[in-house]
Amino acid sequence: MTTESHSAAEIPARLNLVREEIRLACEGADRPADAVELVAVSKTVPAAAIEDAIEAGQCVFGENRVQEAHAKWPALKELHAGIELHLIGPLQTNKVKDAVALFDVIQTVDRPKLARALAEEMERTGKRPGCFVQVNTGEEPQKAGVAPDDVAEFVELCRETFNLPIMGLMCIPPFDEEPAMHFALLAKLADELGLSDLSMGMSGDFETAIAFGATYVRVGTAIFGERVLLE
Repeated sequence: MTTESHSAAEIPARLNLVREEIRLACEGADRPADAVELVAVSKTVPAAAIEDAIEAGQCVFGENRVQEAHAKWPALKELHAGIELHLIGPLQTNKVKDAVALFDVIQTVDRPKLARALAEEMERTGKRPGCFVQVNTGEEPQKAGVAPDDVAEFVELCRETFNLPIMGLMCIPPFDEEPAMHFALLAKLADELGLSDLSMGMSGDFETAIAFGATYVRVGTAIFGERVLLE
């Protein structure tokens, strides 16, 4: 996929191209086209460009940072019904209150302290966004996520102790390694734990992720072009 910067006017066409590529990947994997949900990653994307994607029928979006999402999405959600917003970046415990209020799905649950904070805020507010456990499939020391060997214990903690609504597993493979083996590992872990949802695959590798069972793919550059800084 190309990674040049593109104007907002091109977003609907690029969005349709990604949807067609998802459809073809599902067909090649002998999966129904609606088995995979496209999460349009709108980090650093201005509201006007997001509006173009919404007008083109996109309803599910992903943001990396709570603060940036808070600046854009309350107004957008007020204007557009049916939006589903995913947090796909690291979550600090001091941002949990805002995250639970704003996001419909939190994909980056990765440590007991965060799980406890989320559980307490969900109990306090009654709002229960779906949760994914982030797995550090490459066991990279600089990257967030639960080590593969610890996933079963951590998922049990989230479910049994904290009663979190765990939907599935999420990963970000090392950029310099073949992603297929990481997608295969995540799918194996999810299957062993009886979890049906897998968030894996981005602009450069989502077709491969679909072949390994992804149910959510997180695509930003292929839709919005290279990231730009918000003014």
